[in-house]
Amino acid sequence: MMFVSINPATGETIARYAAHDGAGIEKRLEDSWRAWLDWRQTGIEDRTDFLERLAALLDDRAERYGAIISREMGKPLREAVAEVQKCATTARHYAAQGPGYLAANSVGTEARRTEVAFEPLGPVLAVMPWNFPFWQVIRFFVPAALAGNVALLKHAENVQGCAQAVEEVVAEAAGRPNLLYNLAVHRDAVAGLIADARVRAVTLTGSVRAGRSVAAAAGAAGKKAVLELGGSDPFIVLADADLDRAVSVALTSRFANAGQSCISAKRFIVASAIADRFVDAFADGARALRLGDPLDPKTTMGPMAREDLRDGFAAQVRGAIAAGARAVVGGRPVEGPGFFFEPTVLVDVDPHSAAGQEEMFGPAAAVFTFDTVDEAVTLANGTAFGLGAALWTGDAEGAGAIANRIEAGAVFVNDLVRSDPRVPFGGIKDSGYGRELGELGIREFTNAKLKWIA
Repeated sequence: MMFVSINPATGETIARYAAHDGAGIEKRLEDSWRAWLDWRQTGIEDRTDFLERLAALLDDRAERYGAIISREMGKPLREAVAEVQKCATTARHYAAQGPGYLAANSVGTEARRTEVAFEPLGPVLAVMPWNFPFWQVIRFFVPAALAGNVALLKHAENVQGCAQAVEEVVAEAAGRPNLLYNLAVHRDAVAGLIADARVRAVTLTGSVRAGRSVAAAAGAAGKKAVLELGGSDPFIVLADADLDRAVSVALTSRFANAGQSCISAKRFIVASAIADRFVDAFADGARALRLGDPLDPKTTMGPMAREDLRDGFAAQVRGAIAAGARAVVGGRPVEGPGFFFEPTVLVDVDPHSAAGQEEMFGPAAAVFTFDTVDEAVTLANGTAFGLGAALWTGDAEGAGAIANRIEAGAVFVNDLVRSDPRVPFGGIKDSGYGRELGELGIREFTNAKLKWIA
């Protein structure tokens, strides 16, 4: 079996990669197990030194790795470079703060000493998507490795160049192989990998369907799973919000990475009193986006990552329009080479329709209106997802009461929803469970071991 990387800006084949056969998979499983037996014995200073070296390499090679990302999945180069730089920032954060996150907790009991220590689990299988092909991997790997784990990476089939680059830079920074081992396998192999005794846990970032499949396999094997799944994030704009700032952030949140992000805003829930002004400004901003070659610095939005994704997304938009929505701007695939789709703003969307309920994983924004805060909250909570949410208001102090009512893993008030190594990241409902990043994230793949010394 071969995996093919295709340049989504041109439709041309970049490279072909051979999938690992049964013997190759077995070797990587065994090598990872042996690597963990050694890595878990290393001191925390050695692990933080590794993260510092990894951060330096990522920073030094941000342009090179960014170009690989852009060619394989279509992200504009400046976004791709920023993705790699964010990986470096995360490695440095955990080098500095991670030892504190992992420090044993003392508990007051009648024993001479009682503490809870955080020890590694072992090799963790990471099933990762194509949309942030460096960040999604590093986001999981850095805290997991600092805690003493190693990783087996099953990356998306269309970004095998990125997968190999991540494996190579980790090995170079570590001065040893197998801390992160790339497994070029089809998704059908995932359940068997989870069942293998040498795999101690699994993490997945991907679709709801993939997450449920992995959760079922992990449950059958009695293993820990962390799932970050889809999102249909609400972007609520109250009448007293700074409209110019809200529109500016809305454009970034919806159209960065051609809208292919779990935590990009997808449903824009706007107060009726300002809805026309919001839509006009939002549509003008969408029209101003420049589509083109991701490596061209003038490009502000690249293509969608694959032809099948573009075609499926086009069908979603057509379905929304057939159900009564109206495209103020965009609404169609772009003719010519590559997998481009027009930046699209939809109004008059029925919140109970497929377009109001499903995740729109591409460059289309659905706008809804409300008259009361209760209506806004009902709309925000009215899907099966619960990843992130944004709330825009002139009353930042009073926003907390509204944020408390929103069903999401994170609520950002007057700011862009994003992941940050200092704070936990994850969702609820169909958006998954478990947390990455922050103190909670580094402890997900540890054994919280009680030591009671009488």
